[in-house]
Amino acid sequence: MVASGALSLLFGSKETSDFWVDGLKVWWTRVSVGCRSIRRLVIYLDNGPNCSGTRTQFLKRMVEFADWSGREIRLVYHPPYHSKYNPVERCWSSLEQKWGGGLLTCLAVILDYAGRMTWKGQHPTVVHMAGEYQDGVRLTKKEMKLIEARLERSKTLPKYDITIRPLKHKGR
Repeated sequence: MVASGALSLLFGSKETSDFWVDGLKVWWTRVSVGCRSIRRLVIYLDNGPNCSGTRTQFLKRMVEFADWSGREIRLVYHPPYHSKYNPVERCWSSLEQKWGGGLLTCLAVILDYAGRMTWKGQHPTVVHMAGEYQDGVRLTKKEMKLIEARLERSKTLPKYDITIRPLKHKGR
């Protein structure tokens, strides 16, 4: 969370579009009690292959997340090759310093290192997301038309600024 500096680190079997959105759901479930007045989440992304503004499965899952959470979602992407502007890159640097060349021999060791690091003076929340995530999940063009109808893309930066408004609220 940019405003508070609170950091959540999620670890799982693979980084996929589904992992990203499942992780967002885990995070929102944990923090939403203290954020009831928030109606819009602005999510800054690095335009990686699993969360880009053209990744069909990611966009489908983000539409589902908007409906589930009842929040407007704004996806804002850092331009390619500009990771220096992305705060999470500094976070990873801090985590790598905590590992300090240690051998990451098993999940328990990784989670322990992650839990002992500090970010902006606080220890992160560390979560292991169980389950297997499948690579390469994609929507057909027909399925994607329905999703695209829900996306409000910026006229000037359509791949880098996307708003999704929820259709319904399920009490989250």
